[in-house]
Amino acid sequence: MSGVQQADHQTVSLHLLKQKMADFAKERDWDRFHSPRNLLLAMVGEVGELSEIFQWKGEVPRGLPDWKEEEKVHLGEELSDVLLYLVRLSDICGIDLGEAALRKVELNAIKYPASKKYTTNTDGAVQMCDS
Repeated sequence: MSGVQQADHQTVSLHLLKQKMADFAKERDWDRFHSPRNLLLAMVGEVGELSEIFQWKGEVPRGLPDWKEEEKVHLGEELSDVLLYLVRLSDICGIDLGEAALRKVELNAIKYPASKKYTTNTDGAVQMCDS
């Protein structure tokens, strides 16, 4: 498989990705380039590439049933680029991304209680219904 090792889906963790990205950068002497600013800008560039995939498709159904396999592979590559830069950025900034994400889910549960009903406003933003 062209030098790419397939990982067992159950063993992929943020910790594993963080370590692989750190090793990858160290082996290439790229740590000197990986400032928070540079990583953020690189990630934004990758988000742009991800956006291009959806740019002219309109609304897309879950599971992408009408997409060709090559399109899904390309999407996976661009999603991975964004994830890997995010993991690397969090590592360089000393942020435990998994812990921060769990905390954010908890904060969102408080902000958006399951007992309430939600809709979208004219801008598409989620909002609580009055009733």
